[in-house]
Amino acid sequence: MIHLQEINCPHCISNDLVKNGKSSNGTQCWRCKKCNKYFQLAYRYNARKKGIKEKIVELTLNSSGVRDIGRVLKISKDTVTSVLKKNAKNEPLLSHNRRKKQLIKIRNRDKMQQ
Repeated sequence: MIHLQEINCPHCISNDLVKNGKSSNGTQCWRCKKCNKYFQLAYRYNARKKGIKEKIVELTLNSSGVRDIGRVLKISKDTVTSVLKKNAKNEPLLSHNRRKKQLIKIRNRDKMQQ
């Protein structure tokens, strides 16, 4: 019995892929020939899954604590702290002034729509 599965790159949606060894837990690694990015089909570690970093920032903006976010997303609190620190360096979403400006923009936009 032959089972074929079409695999696409999660970054550029290309199917021009090459096997690129295995991870330490035995999962097959892939490399895309177009964008030269590496990926696995399934990750065991929840923090590597797609969209987790955005969820961490979103939960932080909704006043959730680091331990609470770790519990909800089933990742380490140290990982949550690390993501927030990196995000603060690259894109200061959590700064008070920027958050205040975003709230003012949203309120003004809502008033304009009414």
